[in-house]
Amino acid sequence: MAEDDRIRLEPSWKARIGDWLLRPEMQALAEFLRQRKAAGARVYPPGPQIFAAFDATPFDQVKVVILGQDPYHGRGQAHGLCFSVLPGVPVPPSLDNIFKEIGQELGLPRPDHGCLLPWARRGVLLLNAVLTVEEGRAGAHQGKGWEGFTDRAIEALASEREGLVFLLWGSYAQAKGKVIDPRRHRVLKAPHPSPLSAHRGFFGCGHFAAANEYLARHGQAPVDWSLPPRVEVEAMLRSL
Repeated sequence: MAEDDRIRLEPSWKARIGDWLLRPEMQALAEFLRQRKAAGARVYPPGPQIFAAFDATPFDQVKVVILGQDPYHGRGQAHGLCFSVLPGVPVPPSLDNIFKEIGQELGLPRPDHGCLLPWARRGVLLLNAVLTVEEGRAGAHQGKGWEGFTDRAIEALASEREGLVFLLWGSYAQAKGKVIDPRRHRVLKAPHPSPLSAHRGFFGCGHFAAANEYLARHGQAPVDWSLPPRVEVEAMLRSL
């Protein structure tokens, strides 16, 4: 699949989950994606960004895992990191609520963009359960094969690493995180940050401070949850 779409999986991840791409269901997924593109569907994110979460956060650098469901389905939004949008793209409501919670917990100012690449480079794996979607069709590629692949990534982290923090927001992420042993890792659960559910317990969840407290207790540097200005992030993106 990776060769067909000119995608290369980051080496530390390829060593653990690359063989999954050879499975029949992944070959079927690759054919499905080719057919949808041939039929004129706009598939997001662009091919080279499908595995961006793995590229930005190698396996041994992961400290925190945030699980999303599927990519944003608006034009220009998805770029391979869950909840994140590129600089210049309006911040979606769920991400805006994440920024509000961080502001309340940590006193950090709201950034002037919604690109979370700096978090990813600091050890926050921003992983969607489904890695592609079609324009204007939320969930269009659910059940097509991505879920098994991302399950395998989570299982690899849960079994090979210790002392990670998993932020599971909403019932979908919490169901996907059932393989995580809470004796080996810190598992934090809350409602999804969507405007439909954020007031049911996402606001006030304290997850960002709690994640850093856990990391510090386990001898790891806490995550810097601030984001640099848009101009710096744009320069970072140009260097990729």
